[in-house]
Amino acid sequence: VAPDCRRCASLTETPEIFAALEALPRRLLVESATPLERLARLGAELGHPHLFVKRDDAMPLGMGGNKLRSLEFWLGEAMAQGADVVVVAGRLASNQCRLTAAAAARLGLSCVILYADPLPDRPGGNALLSHLLGAEVRYLGSLDEAARARAAEETVAALARAGRRPSLIGEPVTGALGYVRAAREFLAQAGALGMDFAHVFVPGSMGPTEAGLVFGLLAGGFRGRVHIVCVEYDAAGTAARIEAIFRGLARRLGEPGGGPWTIARCDDRFLGEGYDALTEAAAGAIRRLARSEALLLEPTYTAKTFAALLAMVEAGEIGADEPACVWHTGGLPVLFDDPRVAALALSRGPLSPPRGAARAGRSPARPASGES
Repeated sequence: VAPDCRRCASLTETPEIFAALEALPRRLLVESATPLERLARLGAELGHPHLFVKRDDAMPLGMGGNKLRSLEFWLGEAMAQGADVVVVAGRLASNQCRLTAAAAARLGLSCVILYADPLPDRPGGNALLSHLLGAEVRYLGSLDEAARARAAEETVAALARAGRRPSLIGEPVTGALGYVRAAREFLAQAGALGMDFAHVFVPGSMGPTEAGLVFGLLAGGFRGRVHIVCVEYDAAGTAARIEAIFRGLARRLGEPGGGPWTIARCDDRFLGEGYDALTEAAAGAIRRLARSEALLLEPTYTAKTFAALLAMVEAGEIGADEPACVWHTGGLPVLFDDPRVAALALSRGPLSPPRGAARAGRSPARPASGES
């Protein structure tokens, strides 16, 4: 039985935003709504009966993940402009590169992947799947973000000179459109279940997923709290990226009824030493979710996000009468190529209790802005 519905009593959608969204070019890659599942065993352990997960890891194409929603709009634009080849750049573990290769194979496009890493002795995980899916894979050596972006632009220019019609994947505002749409899907599912969610958790990284989700939830009338759990940058850096993308969405679709910080907060208490640094709390979340719910998490994004949920419920920051949902953004192929996960899986002993925040004394951050 759902708790008393207070927030959804005033739920009012902004329909013109979703009408504008549906008018944009899009290629269907996610053919049905992803599951919204109750975490019953975990909830029983924690004394919280209303914990859920939104399963964007459960999409059929290319082993799934959040970037498929962005690719629907990235490739919609590309194909509307007559593209015959797509270019994408990232690190070896990039989910975006793997899913671009999968989507290109599905749609009959050529795909060039630029990895900002040296040639591995044996490609594994996402890189292995990129090869298997037929992409042309180039290893550029260790590059920072700026050098990687320049290499991608140069590759696009070279393909155009050779008579191809290339499109560069990754423009953030276009990518965020996929999660504006996903937010409406989530709210429809929540309504069908009679669940009045007070909390939604999502990993915080480059910004398109987070900005699109917050924008779409606002446009759909959601008035709970969105916890953006920082996994790459600190709270201020994450918030700046999200705010810029949010403003771009407002220019394309219209104003959603408030700024991002009316419902969202960036929280870097669980970041640890930074991107891809496995914290003790994240390692505990990987094992706990696997063994209580058979739900698989990867170390970089979803483990830290679930660690935040666990810590906040256990600390009483989220009450048992406050329904909460974590958005699972996928990324599972890295599990098969990460020695840290292998060590975690083979260890039978208990982990020491998670210490909650990896950075003592830090609290969820609201960036300095005019929003309240």
